[in-house]
Amino acid sequence: MRDRGDLRMDKDRFGNVIDSSVGFARGRHLTDSAAEIRRLRHAQSVAAGVVSVKGIEAIGIFTGNPRYFPLKPEDLDSYCEEWIGPGLFASELAEVAIAHFGGGDTAAVTNRTSAGIVAAILALSDGRPVVSVVPDGDRSHASVVRGCNLARVELIEIPGSAVPAATIYENRPALMVLTTVTSTLARLPDDQTEVAISAGKAAGVTVFMDEAYGARLRPVLHGGSKSLAMGADFAITNADKAGLSGPRAGILCGSAQPVLATLAKASELGQEARAPIAAGAMRSLQAFDPQHLQDEARDGQSIADALADAWGEDVVLRSDLGPMLDEQDVLTRVLMMAGRDTANIVPAEATAAMGMILLRDNGVLTVNTHGAPGGRVSLRLKPTAGALDAVGGAPVLVEALDRAAGIVAERLDDAAWFEETLFGGPV
Repeated sequence: MRDRGDLRMDKDRFGNVIDSSVGFARGRHLTDSAAEIRRLRHAQSVAAGVVSVKGIEAIGIFTGNPRYFPLKPEDLDSYCEEWIGPGLFASELAEVAIAHFGGGDTAAVTNRTSAGIVAAILALSDGRPVVSVVPDGDRSHASVVRGCNLARVELIEIPGSAVPAATIYENRPALMVLTTVTSTLARLPDDQTEVAISAGKAAGVTVFMDEAYGARLRPVLHGGSKSLAMGADFAITNADKAGLSGPRAGILCGSAQPVLATLAKASELGQEARAPIAAGAMRSLQAFDPQHLQDEARDGQSIADALADAWGEDVVLRSDLGPMLDEQDVLTRVLMMAGRDTANIVPAEATAAMGMILLRDNGVLTVNTHGAPGGRVSLRLKPTAGALDAVGGAPVLVEALDRAAGIVAERLDDAAWFEETLFGGPV
């Protein structure tokens, strides 16, 4: 076990100090969250430019999050009405959420899964340490870290393979967070999850499952248990990940007390979902078809195969929904192309620049351009439905990736080019 405070002076393989709150090194361009927002706003304008010339069908979404808005026309004058609507669909939302999670008493929706996680920590940590159980070799989502910072409580991470009972009793937490599938799609096996839940319940701890991906990925692709069938008090999932169509929202389900306490805190902070978002999340659950997730997984594996042929199997990290290239491996390849050993940029800036080139020239939309501040900066290609066909197939996508890496290699010392590419120019 290692407390996240021990990470403060960790460095990446290039000697850059890692920002422990996000897990990657900041650079001269992507200096902080504000810079990441500037990058996002520029990326949105770049995507709009592609659409204005080629049409929206030219964009392929490779974030794993389609973010459509699946309301029905009749919902607009009923469920979306802010005063009456939530009462009209409350029982319908609870019914479909309880079936989706495999248990629980009630459901609620926050404007983001991250918002729900932060609200849960603020509402339920009770001024005591929060224990976070994560897959071996991975880490908690940034929202868990930030939630603990906001609550001014210690975060204690435990790898899933460790026996958590002694740590739980020793630290006397009020809340345990279990991340069953991380944003890199590292997976906590169900048997480890069940051990952690049992230990938490025995210690009288409220057990909260971060099931952003896991609520569907585990049961559909691995034959695992539904979230709340394993005994946790409550759980949250994304309305726009792993086979759900959107909108962007967090769906909470479980025992009434922790769900309502979390919703109350979210409402205090303006993080609750308003009626149209909540109704859209409900429609997303109702439309869920496991085949959609299986199709996404199939397309992701075809990309991984093509990328492994081009870049080498040793650097292609395979997940259930597609390949990932560690940001440090990406910068290593860029430096190799440039014929040098050092750079004035950090790995996050290499993947962000490549993401902008892929978006501008090929319509490939990734988290490297559109991710939230503090999100992972590895280069991940998780295709949503139709994304691979939109960009011409796996071989074309890999060629575009090689070309983007080559362009970054040519511009390593051009700070003005990075400012233009990442942000559209200086402030």
